[in-house]
Formats: sequence, C-alpha cells, structure tokens
Amino acid sequence: MELTKDAAEKIISDMGMDDMPLIAVRPVPTKVPANWFPRYKELCREFMQSLTDSVETLAFMNLSQDEFMNLLMGRSVPQNMSFRFRTPLTWGGKLETDNLFMCWTFPHSQLLDEFIISQSGNDKIWLPNPTKKVYQPISTSIGGAGGNATEDRLTEFSAAMTSGRDI
Repeated sequence: MELTKDAAEKIISDMGMDDMPLIAVRPVPTKVPANWFPRYKELCREFMQSLTDSVETLAFMNLSQDEFMNLLMGRSVPQNMSFRFRTPLTWGGKLETDNLFMCWTFPHSQLLDEFIISQSGNDKIWLPNPTKKVYQPISTSIGGAGGNATEDRLTEFSAAMTSGRDI
C-alpha cells in the first residue's frame, strides 16, 4: 500500500525519528555494476574524511577519542555505525558521497531498513533524507544538566586536529 506523506511521517515518528526528513522518490529499477563494492569502500573512506564539517554532531555520539579520530581520518567506522544510501543504488541512486549519510546501526539503520522494505513495490517510496551527513535524533543530542562536557570534548578534539597531534 502506497503511503501518503503524513502516513510515512507517522511511521518514522513512531520509530523515534520524528525529526527525520523524508523525500518522495519514484524508484527506477537500476542494474548495479558487478564491481560496485570496491568503489563503495573507497567512497566510504572519502565520506569519512569529509566529516570534518560534522564534528559538533559527532561529539554528541559519545565516541571514544580513537573512534573519533579513526573516523575522521578515514581509517575505520565506529562499532554500531552505518553508512546508508539516501537513494539505494538499485533504485537509481549514485555512488557519490552526496548520496550517503551515517547513523547508528541499531536502532536507526535497522528501523529505516524495515520502513523502506515495507514500501517495496510502490510507485512512490518515502526515503530518509537527513539534512546533515550524520543523523543523530534531536532527542538524543540535547545535553543534560551538569555542565558542558561535550563542548570540552569538542574543543579538545579540534585543538588536536589543528595541531596535528594524537589525542
């Protein structure tokens, strides 16, 4: 059954991602080249290195210093983090960094998979399209009482990155 925008937004909201923007896409069945995976791995590395403009969002994800630096240096993805295509390759999405975003594997990526798969066969599909490269629900990115440790971590990471030293 094809979803209306309101119905799609209600489902996403019920999944705890009420701040996730959605876009309507008419899926175009596309044959994915057999050698897509090596390009995808290279693309992921490029995407990780492009996250220097997302440092504030990443600071709220409680990554260890090693995970944070390895991510920004393009070395490794933190455990329980996923790269997602905004538009899947099989539906006409491109192997480009602009077609990627990062989020927690559990629960967000798994819930988004369920949401997208439930729409298979429809002429119009509602796809997640976060405004930033890293999706962190607003409900989990609001700091609590007791100081600003996130700002302190961000300052420390930024200083280390600009000085070139390891943290």
